[in-house]
Amino acid sequence: MTTLLIQTASVPLTVNLPMPVEMTMADFYEFCQANRDLRIERTANGEVVIRPPAFSDTGNRNVKIAQQLANWADQDGTGLGFGSAGFTLPNGAIRSPDLAWIRLERWQALTAAEQASFATICPDFVVELKSSSDTLSRLKAKMVEYLDNGTVLGFLIDRTQRQVYIYRPGQAPEVLENPDAVSGEPELPGFSLQMARIW
Repeated sequence: MTTLLIQTASVPLTVNLPMPVEMTMADFYEFCQANRDLRIERTANGEVVIRPPAFSDTGNRNVKIAQQLANWADQDGTGLGFGSAGFTLPNGAIRSPDLAWIRLERWQALTAAEQASFATICPDFVVELKSSSDTLSRLKAKMVEYLDNGTVLGFLIDRTQRQVYIYRPGQAPEVLENPDAVSGEPELPGFSLQMARIW
């Protein structure tokens, strides 16, 4: 049986589908293709998580973050930025951070077919922007999962509280209160996320 977790507002709903076998990677890919307007992920234990599209204000803030990350990545040249792309983590989960960055040599080590699917790679850097349809606890758990699978730096942004949680392996999250900027040093040399347009 396949379990679907459908998140509406801040309450996830569970829908059980009576399928004779677990959803394979090909099944999951086909399911995502048939439901392009939804944000779909899969947990390490096979649960399919369906979230509504981001609300408009969150989408605008995501673009502002993406713009800064893309400008830095173009200038830096050592990696590539991604927006809401799905990645297959080493634990088998398929996750889609709001924004991600991957070192160029790691990305180029993948085949063209891997790059054109839910690439089997964990991003080096991830950003999650909490929207009103997210719970902070779920996003914190997701950030820990990224770290456990190879992410070296993560920003979790809570606009409502004007807080930024900075995640690094082997460390407790650092919490910044209403920062003007958030540095990506030393993992992302020269990257600083300016928060004025994000708040």
